[in-house]
Amino acid sequence: MNRTPVVFIHGAWLHALSWESWAERFASRGFLTFTPGWPGEPLTVGEMRRSSDRLADIGLDTLTDHYAKIVGSFDIAPVIVGHSVGGLVAQHLIGANIGRAAVAIAPTPVNDIAPPAPPTGLRIPEQADGADPLVSLSAEQFHRFLANTVTAQESDRLFERHVVPTPCGLLAGLGCSGSARSPRTVAHVGNADRGPLLLISGQEDLLVPDAATRAAYMQYGDSPAVTDLKQFADRAHSLIIDSGWKFVADYVLGWLDERGVRAHRA
Repeated sequence: MNRTPVVFIHGAWLHALSWESWAERFASRGFLTFTPGWPGEPLTVGEMRRSSDRLADIGLDTLTDHYAKIVGSFDIAPVIVGHSVGGLVAQHLIGANIGRAAVAIAPTPVNDIAPPAPPTGLRIPEQADGADPLVSLSAEQFHRFLANTVTAQESDRLFERHVVPTPCGLLAGLGCSGSARSPRTVAHVGNADRGPLLLISGQEDLLVPDAATRAAYMQYGDSPAVTDLKQFADRAHSLIIDSGWKFVADYVLGWLDERGVRAHRA
């Protein structure tokens, strides 16, 4: 039997290691798991905090092309699981028939869905300020805006383990600066032949509000391809790494099983 690959794609402000618990859980269920970083991403959080300038010029097209090559390199079409910007990339890929199925968790808004303005106190410039092409979060900002449903103690632990700078240009290009409204597209939203897609939201998410994910779900309404929506109450943007991550991961595993996506293929 051949094992079904799962490719995890992280989003802004998190390192690829943010998927380590997911990868272990999916592997324990028989899947072949991969957590490739963004192009040029250092292997550790500490190294990325010290030297992440090589990521400064990364945009959505670069990320999409990078992961399209990875997903397309397998003999068995993988499942794609993305969070935040990674959720947007996952939708691009499945819409282009790249991948077996896709899960987009708290995905960056698509098409004409206007991204919400950054929460008060979180400044995302429209372009890099002087010599700094990256946007960093303080531990306090991470707790306020990404991990707002957990304790300060848990948030601090998550911050130290997972949080890294993210490219300013990428955020601005996605319209996250509050004034820039660059168009974002999902290839073949009406594609009837793509694999199943699951959209997941946290109802206390301040960065990608539940309403934005529900609006994205409605955009797939004209397609006969399978599109499902799951809303998690009392969960924030940190739902893939905080203490409740296992509930989200197990829901995804159950959804894949219901949709006929098995860990092993004959």
